[in-house]
Amino acid sequence: MSRHLVAVLDYGSGNVRSVVRAVERTGADVVLTADPTTAETADGLLVPGVGAFEACMRGLRAVDGVRLIERRLIAGSPVLGICVGMQILFSEGIEHGVRTEGCGEWPGTVERLQAPVVPHMGWNTVEPPEGSRMFAGLSDEHFYFVHSYGVRTWPIHEAGPLSTPQVTWTEHGGDRFVAAVEHGPLWATQFHPEKSADAGRQLLQNWLATL
Repeated sequence: MSRHLVAVLDYGSGNVRSVVRAVERTGADVVLTADPTTAETADGLLVPGVGAFEACMRGLRAVDGVRLIERRLIAGSPVLGICVGMQILFSEGIEHGVRTEGCGEWPGTVERLQAPVVPHMGWNTVEPPEGSRMFAGLSDEHFYFVHSYGVRTWPIHEAGPLSTPQVTWTEHGGDRFVAAVEHGPLWATQFHPEKSADAGRQLLQNWLATL
């Protein structure tokens, strides 16, 4: 049985070696690449993200990543976004008063969390929808978050044409925000599966099962 090939998109978003190693541990072959052909034809594309929304979008555009993601989704090819790699999939981000256009795959604004302590750093449980494929085999597990911004509202009536998005929520300091989304071939997590021990590994294996 052949192994799946996962391309981790290399667009200058920070240290992604932990992501590469985590996916390798699930049994997939992994390549860190900015080559558009490799990224488009791999079985799965993982879009990491560390740092500011605007900087990530600038780096993504530099490697034609917005179009690359769109082409994969049109073809029904799986894409997984992590942390800011999830945030850039939404319509826009606002940081320090600066509004930056995102990929627009989902409606919604990435904004600063309204919690007493920010950044949100540590382990949280999440609230997945019933029948979630992403969280199959996972119950009351904790996942590792490191972020100051998130999507705090979801305009369901503006959902895209792929299917009905399945939205997972969590809470920090009384503020609810989107922890993960499943939407046809497009999955994303605000938390870091690669830093979430056995629960994160199971989630990555669940994604690989869709490739």
